[in-house]
Amino acid sequence: MTNKKHGRVGDSAVIGAGTYANDQVAISTTGHGEFFIRSVTAYDIAAMIRYEQSSLFSATSRAIEKLGELGGTGGLIAIDRDGNIALPYNTLGMYRGYKTSKEDQLVAIWEK
Repeated sequence: MTNKKHGRVGDSAVIGAGTYANDQVAISTTGHGEFFIRSVTAYDIAAMIRYEQSSLFSATSRAIEKLGELGGTGGLIAIDRDGNIALPYNTLGMYRGYKTSKEDQLVAIWEK
């Protein structure tokens, strides 16, 4: 979250809300943390993948949609055990990037 209030602690450090990893997926979120905490977003994505067999893209898109329904904004970066990467967000832009061993890479702020 750009220009956040000094000293504010957000969701990123809260396991299950701002960060989560298991044997199938790893997730890190950013944005208005109160909403990520309320919806336990990172764990919710992992649960959709494990229990519903949702794809990474479906689970992350649904989680951001749910976040927006609560009034929250933000985004996330997630990678599954097959190396798929998802970077959904519901804001005008989000600082994001990745580089794979296959030389695929992305560094972006705004929509492509």
